[in-house]
Amino acid sequence: MIAVEMPLTKLPQGPLSASVLARLDGFFRSEGAPAYIVGGFLRDWLLERETADIDIATEANAFEISPRLAGILNGSYVPLDEANRIARVVVKDAAAPKGHWQIDISSYSGSIEDDLGRRDFSINAMAIPLNDVTLLKTDGEVAIVDPFGGIADLKKGLIRATGDDVFKDDPLRLLRAVRLAAELELKIDAATERLIKSQAGLISGVAAERSREELGRLLELPASSWLWLYMDELGLLTALIPELEPLRGVEQPREHTWDVLNHSLKSMAALDFILRQAEWPYTAKEVIEDIPWSEELAGYFTSRVNGLSLAALTRLAALLHDIAKPQTRVVTEEGRVRFFGHASEGATQAEATLKRLRFSRKQIELTTAMVRAHLRPVQIGHPGQMPSEKATYRYFRDLGQAAIATLFLSLADHLATRGPELEVENWWQHAGVVKFVLNQHNMQQKRVAPPKLLSGDDIIKHLDLRPGPLVGRLLEAVREAQASGEIANRKEALALAAEVLRSPKESTR
Repeated sequence: MIAVEMPLTKLPQGPLSASVLARLDGFFRSEGAPAYIVGGFLRDWLLERETADIDIATEANAFEISPRLAGILNGSYVPLDEANRIARVVVKDAAAPKGHWQIDISSYSGSIEDDLGRRDFSINAMAIPLNDVTLLKTDGEVAIVDPFGGIADLKKGLIRATGDDVFKDDPLRLLRAVRLAAELELKIDAATERLIKSQAGLISGVAAERSREELGRLLELPASSWLWLYMDELGLLTALIPELEPLRGVEQPREHTWDVLNHSLKSMAALDFILRQAEWPYTAKEVIEDIPWSEELAGYFTSRVNGLSLAALTRLAALLHDIAKPQTRVVTEEGRVRFFGHASEGATQAEATLKRLRFSRKQIELTTAMVRAHLRPVQIGHPGQMPSEKATYRYFRDLGQAAIATLFLSLADHLATRGPELEVENWWQHAGVVKFVLNQHNMQQKRVAPPKLLSGDDIIKHLDLRPGPLVGRLLEAVREAQASGEIANRKEALALAAEVLRSPKESTR
């Protein structure tokens, strides 16, 4: 064991020390079970990073003691891994960073040093005896069990594997290394980097659910577009998503700066710029002034869909939006490179990829909707004209929750197409269309916010119809006309419904 003396003054203090750790110490003392604060919690604590996740290692059986701990703390007990004796206790507490403490308890056999030796990186392989809670109340020093030099690596800003078999033992650690580098603003050391490159292919053997969980955390990181380029350099990107490999080196029309794969990665970077989360080094910063932004839009992108933010799902769509370009690439008689149907075919391919990675149904629907419609924002209106009221209404009707994200994806696609060769006038036109469509949509929302002009029963009664799909089509026609400002009252709505019913299109159905 290597013990390092660490001054107390370098350890953060706050409600955590009094409310949770002291109570945990009391519990494990009463159980007669030696326990340690370990892992990511200790790492973040030393970095003075706020965290609600507490990791405890104990000689006791976590499955036996955790239900009792949950009862004492008025928390809930979650068994995680019976084979490896890992359990979780979740305790609601307004003082916690996320409104709760998540206490993960793992059992170890042998010594704490043996346990730390099975962990992934030196900065995660440290421990403090839990019964030394006095460290939170005195000005003394505390002995940190640090067999792999984690404290020194934190000071150097390094992520270093604890051994050559770290990734073989759990290949998901390959992704975790990259995520920690981004989250903690650290650098993976050269030897660990070489190890990752040599074993990157192992990630394909990880259960899809676990890979998706780590992938989701990567997608949530703001201003992390460099991360995806780095993952590609390490061999992890296409090992995790092999469907991206055919994009490498695929040449595009002359207006494109990068090949398809690099364009996709640059689209993620451009999206972060558009979302006000990063810089875009290829053009003047002033181009962002043409992009609409508001508190409402910021709230839209932070809203969550089955645990992932819309910003994360839009980054995912940016990565996958041109996934079908290789198989749809043709060279015309005039020598032009074209990708006919790549958006619709790409949506189909993206859906298969996301299903394989076990994303939720709703997440897949939104992401594939963006991929399918990523060209539509520049096709809404006629060339040189702003979109009509009906065109805007139909765009938002068809895309629903994905509509705004797709507008911003189209802007990112534009920036990542031209790169340093951006034609400012074309950019202004594109950004102007997006701004116009958003404003037009807001006005339409105000028009249809009051109660509907007609109900299905109204149409059935006044037009002598039976319930069925026809009634739904007539209601949609009324709603579209109301949003477009063509009708404003019940009388006009009934007249429009009757007119649509008599139209050749309906009479021939």
